[in-house]
Amino acid sequence: MGCKPRGRRFCLQFALKYCMLVIKTARQSCKGRTCAARDLAFTAHLPYTAGPGILGPYTSTKEKAIMQIIEITDLSIPELAPYTKLTESQLRNRLEPEKGIFIAESPKVIGTALDAGCEPLSFLMERRQIDGPAAGVLARCPDATIYTADRSVLQVLTGYVLTRGVLCAMRRPAPHTAEELCRNAHRVAVLEGIVDSTNIGAIFRGAAALGMDAVLLSPSCCDPLCRRAVRVSMGTVFQVPWAVLGDSPADWPEGGMARLHAMGFKTAAMALDNRAVNIDDPALHTEDKLAIVLGTEGDGLAHNTIAHCDYTVMIPMQHGVDSLNVAAAGAVAFWELRKR
Repeated sequence: MGCKPRGRRFCLQFALKYCMLVIKTARQSCKGRTCAARDLAFTAHLPYTAGPGILGPYTSTKEKAIMQIIEITDLSIPELAPYTKLTESQLRNRLEPEKGIFIAESPKVIGTALDAGCEPLSFLMERRQIDGPAAGVLARCPDATIYTADRSVLQVLTGYVLTRGVLCAMRRPAPHTAEELCRNAHRVAVLEGIVDSTNIGAIFRGAAALGMDAVLLSPSCCDPLCRRAVRVSMGTVFQVPWAVLGDSPADWPEGGMARLHAMGFKTAAMALDNRAVNIDDPALHTEDKLAIVLGTEGDGLAHNTIAHCDYTVMIPMQHGVDSLNVAAAGAVAFWELRKR
């Protein structure tokens, strides 16, 4: 209910008095103790003092959260090993998976990882990013250390020009089992032996956009959290649940296929053979739970894998084209075979 013209001044005066009363009450309640409302830190907007060496920590006079900023001129310091020296295998840390790390690149991807609950450990970025494009994600990570340097220092990193100037080392999330992820799933993508990180990232992006409930990988697939896969996926590796079907290559295909069938899935191999049906076959759309199986970039699915599947499915093509890139084929299959 709005105010009449003559009563607008009264309404504004009443609202102002009410706001002042709320502020006064909050201040009184904070006396003599720590009050979260008074100590909020808006770290993205805090001023900092430039200077040589260590710049941080910095904070305003009222905020308690501290943003630790360290300026570097040499990428060889041990603290930067996750960004500069450690291989993907070393970052993953198979012997101690709870200590595994991955690298997220660009504010958008980092923000998506934070939305998914990933824990940030440190940042590496150009100075201009701190109060620029990275301000939003930094405001969400007040305890993370920020390493900063000039672009001339950072651009020697492989692929740095593609990162939009911001990298973040994050703790790997705890793995899930296929059974956990597929309890209520109706459409899942299953990847066999896909080792190209660009294809892995593109498949995840398609799976997120086109209605897959989960992505399951054979043990020989590329790690979805490797840097290039995360970047190409635009962060969708954190939006689509995924799991590995087994601990070693010996667990696929027999063991993995048995698990899929035990969960109630019919399996559809994307391949060409004598029993292949078109992707628009009505029988495929009537399946309540369907696993779409995609093979490696070169040879496609193994014959043994195809033999274990309930369907073999092909995409009709023209002009003599006999195949598509696995990410492109996956996108077509995800859209056509989505749950309706």
